[in-house]
Amino acid sequence: MATVTTSTARRLHYAWVILATGTLVVFGALGLARFGYGIILPSMQASLNLNNTQAGALVTANLLGYLILSAVGGALSARYGARNVVAIGLALTGAGMLFTGLAGGFVSATVWRALTGIGSGASNVPVMALMSAWFAKRRRGLASGIAVGGSSIALIVAGPLVPRLLSVYGETGWRVSWFLFGGTTLALAALGFILLRNRPGEMGLNPAGEETGNSSAPTRGGGLNWGDVYRSSTVWHLGLVYIAFGFSYIIYMTFFTKYLIAEGGYSKESAGAMFMMMGWFSLFSGLIWGAVSDVIGRKRALILVYLIHTVAFGLFGLWPAPPGLTLSAILFGLGAWSIPAIMSATCGDVLGPQLAPAALGFITLFFGLGQAVGPSMAGAIADATGTFAPAFVLAAVVALLGAGGVLMLRPPSAVRES
Repeated sequence: MATVTTSTARRLHYAWVILATGTLVVFGALGLARFGYGIILPSMQASLNLNNTQAGALVTANLLGYLILSAVGGALSARYGARNVVAIGLALTGAGMLFTGLAGGFVSATVWRALTGIGSGASNVPVMALMSAWFAKRRRGLASGIAVGGSSIALIVAGPLVPRLLSVYGETGWRVSWFLFGGTTLALAALGFILLRNRPGEMGLNPAGEETGNSSAPTRGGGLNWGDVYRSSTVWHLGLVYIAFGFSYIIYMTFFTKYLIAEGGYSKESAGAMFMMMGWFSLFSGLIWGAVSDVIGRKRALILVYLIHTVAFGLFGLWPAPPGLTLSAILFGLGAWSIPAIMSATCGDVLGPQLAPAALGFITLFFGLGQAVGPSMAGAIADATGTFAPAFVLAAVVALLGAGGVLMLRPPSAVRES
């Protein structure tokens, strides 16, 4: 029996436990906390008497909170350990969602959505950077791609669940939804603290996929040279390109359900079904494109995904009939979470696993800026024009600019060797 146990332990590297736990962290920190808002929005907006600009402002508040912590969350995890930072951040996320369910108006909802964003930034960035620490370079894109699938699981769960809760609880259904999301996320915070570990060395292991005997310790004099993060032209370039994804995709995700119901003629149930379908198509997007980026390179993979997003967003705004809306949801799902996965892997490629959390946190600052601006601008456009269609077209244009920005990106390996 001891021989079997030992053999099993050798086959199952603890990195896979880290990956499974990290996927659940993403499920709570982003899937429920951020993307859950999109499916809850129509009922919450009606209950609190919010116009489209205010609905977008709630997303902006959430993302500004995310922006604040993502800027330092990676650095904090590199210094104090991702395990502690992720657990505390996810607990804040859960608390923020519980309080959102108690909001009585725009001001209080804004405060609690901001708190939710702070917790999301503190938990999501460090847990994604753990993939660079626990997996060797040749598996890094694959691992990051699996982890971001946590957001897809949330779409699959929330798509049918929230309409059901709205039917059962009526006008308070959106509050019950936030209570359920918040309680689940608090439980995941405890699970993360129990299972996560900061680096393989704590357990006498090498990163998964790395040959025994190869050291994963830092090679730059044994310390962390923080200046490498902020002096790297590639890191700055990645950050600027990341703005395009943040700006464009958050418009699509925030007003996806609202657009289907208000302008597409969909019921809450049919819109929820479409939301769930998108989740199913997106479930393996990060895994597939992360693995593809391991093979064809991060740059080529990023360009392809940005182009897919361009078509998806354009279809949503320009072809608001069931075939166009469905095709748009499928296309977006196929590439949904791949850009964050590839960005996470690229940070590890450029600066190594020790500084990857700080690098990912730094470029997420740019990503957050794009996210913070997008929803408020889209809501204002909808209030001014009476339709969200121009906002989705704008998202398509910005995604296309992102593809052009990636085209000018220097290979990360060249930067690291220099």
